[in-house]
Amino acid sequence: SDSFPKVGEDFSIDNEESFKFSYSYRNLAARYFSEKMYTEADSTKTPLEKGFEVLKPIKSKLIQSEMVKTMTYEFNGATPNLESIYKQMLSYSLDEKFKKELTGKFEIVKNLAKGSPSPTFNYDNINGGKTSLESLKGKFVYIDVWATWCGPCIAEIPALKEVEKEYHGKNIEFVSISIDDKKDFEKWKKMVADKELKGVQLFADNDWKSDFVKNFAIDGIPRFILIDTEGKIVNADAPRPSDAKLKELLTKVGL
Repeated sequence: SDSFPKVGEDFSIDNEESFKFSYSYRNLAARYFSEKMYTEADSTKTPLEKGFEVLKPIKSKLIQSEMVKTMTYEFNGATPNLESIYKQMLSYSLDEKFKKELTGKFEIVKNLAKGSPSPTFNYDNINGGKTSLESLKGKFVYIDVWATWCGPCIAEIPALKEVEKEYHGKNIEFVSISIDDKKDFEKWKKMVADKELKGVQLFADNDWKSDFVKNFAIDGIPRFILIDTEGKIVNADAPRPSDAKLKELLTKVGL
């Protein structure tokens, strides 16, 4: 209701005692931090840049160390100034395990810059046989990594259908790669049929542990990727179908 207390600008994300002993406070702080990252980012500031702006004035090193972990999802091959961002994130962390994981991700994503050869795939096609990235050479490839259990993935389906319809007949292939568990293979097939999904529908061979997923350091879905006609990366973290920036990107590459 309107009378229910809301988190306002006077909320302090810097109460270390509450952060140590209250799960509710930690959760609220993380949600507040994420909201600042995403809702206040704009055309001149990326979510990562906004995240650093929120991190910097926090006095508690412990809270800084925990909040920087929420920025990891935005750390990928499309991140500008990747090495600088990596070093900044390390500088805020007190967690050796996180530092090791972040370094591992950095070693992967530094090879995913625009123009780099894309990691490949060769997965089961719902229509039978397998489909590889190499077999699509000569066309742009817009890849959707998703799963039947992923709410945000399902939410993108109507927009994806609209984009596919608009670009039908153009030199682009729309490929959806499910990372569902093998036991959910039939569930995947049923959803593809029920929702009348178009494009190339593939099922990854080992869910999150599939090579394509690991080689793109994907740790959250949906994830969209644009590959050019030569199999090189255009954007390792391309805009979602619901984002107007996708059409801008496709226009920029000549589609």
